[in-house]
Amino acid sequence: MATTSTSQCFIRPYYHHLNQQKYFTPKLYLNSNFKAKKKSIICASSVTRNSSKKVLKKTGDKETEVKKLRILIAGGGVGGLVLALAAKKRGFEVAVFEKDLSTVRGEGMHRGPIQLLSSALGILVDIDKGVANKIMEAGCVTGNRINGLVDGLSGNWLAKYDILSPATKRGLPVTLVICRMALQEILVNAVGDHLVFNNSKVVDFSQDGHKVVVTLDDGRLFEGDILVGADGIWSEVRKRLFGAQEANYSGYTCYSGLAEYNPTYVNSIGYRVFLGSKRYFVACDVGNGRMQWYAFHKEAPRSIDASTERAGKKDRLLELFGCWCKDVTTLIAKTREEMIFHRDIYDRDMIYSWGIGRVTLLGDAAHPMQPNLGQGGCLAIEDCHQLILELDSIKKHGSDATKSNEITSALKRYEQKRILRTKIVHVVTRMASKSLSHYQPFVYVWNLRLPHMVFQICRLVLILVLPHFMTWLLTGHY
Repeated sequence: MATTSTSQCFIRPYYHHLNQQKYFTPKLYLNSNFKAKKKSIICASSVTRNSSKKVLKKTGDKETEVKKLRILIAGGGVGGLVLALAAKKRGFEVAVFEKDLSTVRGEGMHRGPIQLLSSALGILVDIDKGVANKIMEAGCVTGNRINGLVDGLSGNWLAKYDILSPATKRGLPVTLVICRMALQEILVNAVGDHLVFNNSKVVDFSQDGHKVVVTLDDGRLFEGDILVGADGIWSEVRKRLFGAQEANYSGYTCYSGLAEYNPTYVNSIGYRVFLGSKRYFVACDVGNGRMQWYAFHKEAPRSIDASTERAGKKDRLLELFGCWCKDVTTLIAKTREEMIFHRDIYDRDMIYSWGIGRVTLLGDAAHPMQPNLGQGGCLAIEDCHQLILELDSIKKHGSDATKSNEITSALKRYEQKRILRTKIVHVVTRMASKSLSHYQPFVYVWNLRLPHMVFQICRLVLILVLPHFMTWLLTGHY
C-alpha cells in the first residue's frame, strides 16, 4: 500500500510533563490513503513500508537507494529511551512502546533516584552533549565526596573508594544521582514525544528474513527491521524469545524512603553502605535537602502481609535497625510513613545469548541483577552505546542495513562484547548479598569482644581490591 511521503503511520501522542502525573492522549494523524485498524501493520517510519524513507548512496557513477534501518524498542525506561536517542542521532528510524511512562513502569516511587556513574555519563555526552548537560544540571553530584562501606552498628568506616580521580584522569563527568522521573522527562523530550507510544505494551512479535512485526496489547501491529526488548526484568520480549522462566528471589526484601533531612555530614559524604548480619542499609544525598535510603533485610519472599504494612513500615524498620548507629536510625525517624515503600528483590540467572535473528535484549531484560551496586541503569546505557555502534557499522561498511545477515551479525557482535562485563557485575552483586549472611566483625569469648580473624582478612582484601574494581566499573570502555 503506497502513500505519499507526507503521511503519518504512527499514532501521535501528546506528551504531558511527567511530574504532573498525566498520561498521553493518543490522536490519529493519517491521510485518506491509509486507515489504521487493529490488525493493520503500521510501519516504523513516517510512511508505510512500501514507501519508507530511503537515502541515496553513490557507488562509482551510480546512485542506489538504501533503506534506513527501522528500530522498534519495547520499553520506555532509561535503556529504551537512551537507545532511541542514540538511534535518532545516527539517522535511524525509531519507535518506543511503553506501557506506562507516567510512573517509569510503575516503579518510580519504589526505586527512587538512579545513580549514573562516570562511564554512563561519558556515553551520554558522546550520544548528545546537550542532553547530557541537562541531565548533569538536574542531578546531584556525589562522586566528589567520600563514598564507601561502613559497619552498621558502630558507624565506623570499613572501606572507602575514590570515584573522583578515575573520572577526572579520563576527562569524564563525575558520578551523580538523579530523580528517575526527571531523567525520563529529559530523555523523552530529546527523543521526541511523537516517537514514544505510551499505554502501548509489546506482547508478541514475529519475524522473517525481511522484517519483524510487533503486536501491542490493544491489537495494533508495527513493522520494523529490528526489535530491541528493553522492557525490564519481567520482559515480555525475553519471554517470547526463550520461554517463560521464573525470576530468582534474592533472599532480601527492600524498604526505600526519602527523608526531608539535611544532615551535618552532607557536604563531605555522598554515598554509604552500612553493613550488618543478614541486612544492609544504603544512604545517599540526592540534593535539595533530601536523603534517599534503602533498607535490605534477609527474609522469605512475600512475608510482609497487609496487616504488617498497616501497622507501620517505620515501626518495622526501627525494630530491625533500631540498635544500629545514629546515622541510620535518624534517617528512618526523619522519613514520613507515606514516603516509605516496600518491594521484594529479584534477579535472573545470566544467559549467554540475548537474541534470535532480528530481535535482541538490552538492560534488565538481558541481565537483571540485584541493586546493591546500583548498576542497572548504567549497564543499560553501556548496552545502548555498544548496540548502536554495531548497527552503525553496517552503514559505514556500505552494506544495506536491512539485510537479515548483516543485522544478525551486528546483534551477535553486540551481545558478545557486552556479556563479560555484565557477567562480572552480576556475579559481584550476588556475592555481595550472600556474604552479608556471614557478616561478623567480632567474636565474643566470655565477656571479651575480639576481632574476627576471617572478617579482618576479608576486609584487608576488600581494601586492596575495591579501588581497582571501582575504577574498572567507573570508567567502562574509557
